[in-house]
Amino acid sequence: MGGLFDLDEKNKQIKELETLMEASDFWNDVAKANEISSKVAALKKEVSLLKTLEEKLNNAKEMLSLLEMENDEGLLKELEIELNSFDKEFKDLETQTLFSGEYDSLNCYLEINPGAGGTESCDWAYMLMNMYQNFCNKKGFIYDVIEEQAGDEAGIKSCTLLIKGLNAYGYLRNENGVHRLVRISPFDSNKRRHTSFASVIITPEFDEKVEIEIKESDLKVDVYRSSGAGGQSVNTTDSAVRITHLPTKIVVTCQNERSQIQNKAQAMNILKSKLYQLELARQKEKVEKLQNKTTDINFGSQIRSYVLEPYKMVKDHRTNYETSNADAVLNGDIEAILENNLRIL
Repeated sequence: MGGLFDLDEKNKQIKELETLMEASDFWNDVAKANEISSKVAALKKEVSLLKTLEEKLNNAKEMLSLLEMENDEGLLKELEIELNSFDKEFKDLETQTLFSGEYDSLNCYLEINPGAGGTESCDWAYMLMNMYQNFCNKKGFIYDVIEEQAGDEAGIKSCTLLIKGLNAYGYLRNENGVHRLVRISPFDSNKRRHTSFASVIITPEFDEKVEIEIKESDLKVDVYRSSGAGGQSVNTTDSAVRITHLPTKIVVTCQNERSQIQNKAQAMNILKSKLYQLELARQKEKVEKLQNKTTDINFGSQIRSYVLEPYKMVKDHRTNYETSNADAVLNGDIEAILENNLRIL
């Protein structure tokens, strides 16, 4: 078998990457070194899983042969356990075949913006940020809070996370769109049910070496005091940077670094990735498909609903996938939803 199931090819890739890791200057570029190390670890995990699956399949064949000669209930039960284990691990491996997109293996930027609704929507945006952060922790992805602006009373007005890990963009690319929350508002003294909206935008982190010409005259750079509500990797400084690309109206911000120069460099990297994505979209005439930015964050535009009252349910409106365990989803257990979307969308 080729592709995902080609052990020889995977071992060859591991050997080539490990040769790079042996170079004396390997750790000169820490980011690149970490990326290669993560790739090797992921490949070794796939190889190990493939070998385990092969062993389980051979064991099942042997037990089946014995059962054909003798009816043994104990052996039959053992075979059922082995086949169930094989099925689960095979599905885990099968998921890897879904990451066939050109950019699926890349890191990604995840942006969250609340819709109209003031404190309610800002709080919902904060809940979504926590959901994705918890997902990253469970999945073993690393995230950096590039920008986070606190709400006036609660929650956040905006945030941008850089999520790092193999297939980070592949897992999250279908999260683009409006997310809707229905609950009894903790901010309403009359305990009425409220509906809130927030938008999520996913952008792959393209290679920093991508050549995108950006004229200084096309940029509006603002420096302001960071006001993050806290979280992983946030440093409160007086040197947060906001860059507006005037021709496209794209706005990017960064506040997690300790200096204005570092924040501006990170913001420029985000801008380059967005402009590169936009240029690709223009070339392929698929601007809306790649950007998938929703202008109306309100009723009728949501891709997923999270209902906490009068019952609990999370439903993806594109695939009709739903679960009643809304609390677990909001705690970051979204992998089943993401994998279902990968299979259908």
